[in-house]
Amino acid sequence: MMNNGGPIERALLPKLMHVTEAAAIAASYQIGRGDKMFADHVSVEAMRRMLNVLDIRGVIKIGEGERDEAPMLYIGEEVGTGKGDLVVDIAVDPLEGTNLTADGFPGSISVMAMAEPEGLFHGPDVYMDKIVVGSEVVRYEKEHPDERIDLDAPVIRNLEIVAKALGRNIEELVVVILDRDRHVEKIKEIRETGARVNLVTDGDLMPGVATAIRGSGIHVVMGAGGSGEAVLTAAAIKILGGKVLARLVLPSVANNESNEAIAAEKEEKMPRLETMGITEDTLGDVLDIDTLVPGKDVIFAATGVTPGQFLRGVNLFGSGDARVHSISLGSSGVVKFTDTVYIDDKEDTPLRL
Repeated sequence: MMNNGGPIERALLPKLMHVTEAAAIAASYQIGRGDKMFADHVSVEAMRRMLNVLDIRGVIKIGEGERDEAPMLYIGEEVGTGKGDLVVDIAVDPLEGTNLTADGFPGSISVMAMAEPEGLFHGPDVYMDKIVVGSEVVRYEKEHPDERIDLDAPVIRNLEIVAKALGRNIEELVVVILDRDRHVEKIKEIRETGARVNLVTDGDLMPGVATAIRGSGIHVVMGAGGSGEAVLTAAAIKILGGKVLARLVLPSVANNESNEAIAAEKEEKMPRLETMGITEDTLGDVLDIDTLVPGKDVIFAATGVTPGQFLRGVNLFGSGDARVHSISLGSSGVVKFTDTVYIDDKEDTPLRL
């Protein structure tokens, strides 16, 4: 019998998509207009409006930045009506792939996750180096405890384990990685194994989720990207039974900048990291999925803005109506793909809130 999930899933999972869908619809009007900042702004406004009609006491744990950097959905902001008994931590990215939206490229989404208090990693706005794999690898590791994915292992070692778990040759694997100078050597290592590399200019969150969805055509995600996106990926992957290993890394270190630049960034960011319990000694610790998402009652939703791996983009009709495609996940094991049309002349709709 299916587990009906915890109170957060039961009360909020059906409503979570309305939040990401409102943000996606708002952003979709800016597709191809070349203004990523405005596209992000309207999606943030729409998401915040929808969050503030939910009967929750929510706190943004991963958002648009610190309070002095973001006017809304900043880290620590309280959202919701404040009514009811549901207290939740929230991770949001109202528009993941701002450049993709501005330039009309595939792969931008609106995404968020919720969990009980302390259920999501409250990390700093730096990078996370990570590896993401699906549930087949987790099952293989349980059967072969001496063969485990390791963030510090050579690329070929990790890909050999993934290939065995999936019953494939390494040459059949597809590895997604951000197209960044910091990844030049890793991309070379992946290709030397015979695996195929799928370079993405922005947005490795949904490719990470795709590693745990059979038939997606993506088997591994590697490389350093935003820490917030890594936690959002981990929220979905935990529900789907996959695995994420990650470590925090300062952008200056990841990008192999000068010693002077690294020292300056440490001076700027370490005081903030230390308030979160992260020191120079622990900065490089490997974080597993239960550290990134310790919560038990976790929900996740994403809506396509521009067409992507398995989410279609927003389709705007001349009448003002909109058609959206979303995925929602809950800790009980519920995974739903939803195709929705919002009619503009109705009052109670994300198009009007």
